[in-house]
Amino acid sequence: MSFADAARTCLTAKYARFSGRARRAEYWWFSVLYTSATVVLVGISFAIEVPLLSVLLLPFIVPMLSVSVRRLHDTGKSGWRMLIALIPVVGPIVYLVGMAVDSAPGANQYGPSPKAVGHPVG
Repeated sequence: MSFADAARTCLTAKYARFSGRARRAEYWWFSVLYTSATVVLVGISFAIEVPLLSVLLLPFIVPMLSVSVRRLHDTGKSGWRMLIALIPVVGPIVYLVGMAVDSAPGANQYGPSPKAVGHPVG
């Protein structure tokens, strides 16, 4: 999945879809978009001295949460495991490692593997 495909998928077709699975590429490309948008908005907010960040990032919060939950589902974990990132120091590291591991092979309780041949993307 390319950067454009991940952005399109997360911002349209799967905007608030918390069920199913998301491959690593979908999660990481959308994370790049989310982080880039945050950096740009922080820069603009700082330059014009107006707090734009919270208002302009609102449309990105739901798809970031949903792709994170689907990514955890792809590894065979519950979406609630995302809360581990709230543990100081160690939590974010454990969370990022969990997002970087490979998909659980085959189907799991969250659906068929997106790596399966012939599985539609999006």
